[in-house]
Amino acid sequence: MTEVDEVARRTRRRRKRRDNPTGEMPLREHLTELRNRLLKSALAVAVGMVIGFLVYQPVMAELYRPIKELSEQGYTAAIAYDTVASPFDIMLKISMFVGLILSSPVWLYQIWAFIVPGLKKSEKKYALGFIAAAVPLFVFGLALGWLVMPQAVQFFGGFTPEGGGILPTASVYISFVTRLYLAFGVAMVLPVLLVGLNMLGILPGRTIVHHWRITVFVIMLIAAIAAPGADAISMFYMAIPLVVLFGVAIALCLWGDRRRARRSGQREVDVEAELAAGPKPLDQI
Repeated sequence: MTEVDEVARRTRRRRKRRDNPTGEMPLREHLTELRNRLLKSALAVAVGMVIGFLVYQPVMAELYRPIKELSEQGYTAAIAYDTVASPFDIMLKISMFVGLILSSPVWLYQIWAFIVPGLKKSEKKYALGFIAAAVPLFVFGLALGWLVMPQAVQFFGGFTPEGGGILPTASVYISFVTRLYLAFGVAMVLPVLLVGLNMLGILPGRTIVHHWRITVFVIMLIAAIAAPGADAISMFYMAIPLVVLFGVAIALCLWGDRRRARRSGQREVDVEAELAAGPKPLDQI
């Protein structure tokens, strides 16, 4: 890019900020922004999938570990491939799973960045804080899923009658495991989203507190739907941390409400003082 092009680009940017100081976007620009965010997220996932292909064997061994432990305990347990193409299909699913995890900082940022352009430009500073909190919580959710998954397999395996066996197809088993991991990861990010919306002034903390019963019910409903299977173990493993995180999120939202109220009150006092002082002489302006 030449110096003239750079100057022209900066001029267009300043003119756009001057004509639209609040950063509001029409519907067509929102759709274009959504397309660009989706493309960037897809590209990041694709790069992560390449790494997923490279680490397929150790990841697969870890995911199959609970079935192997059941077999070592004397149960008839094994993973079955029901078609010739199933191994390749499973490799694609595992690679996608790894790609989603590795690219989580990118697509989490893209989600937040899509919300922010429709708001004030001064509020974009919260994007860094959102990512700094969302990514560790997403990893924390994955770790919880990693702890729950073997226990869930052991729990259900214990109901196998004598002479029976656990022989799930690879497709069903991998869908069960990856859904559990990702459900735990995404669920842990939801409280951060609440705090972010509160910091932007969209969702007051008092509104959340007023509907706390509905919030707890929704948490349990999300845990029941997201947790694979009908076992209470995985549901409560997801619900209990979510309730704690939502409690912390509500406290932060209420603190944010009080801080904004103090700032708003101070601004009103300053305006009233300025009006009471009357117009300034020309030599003081």
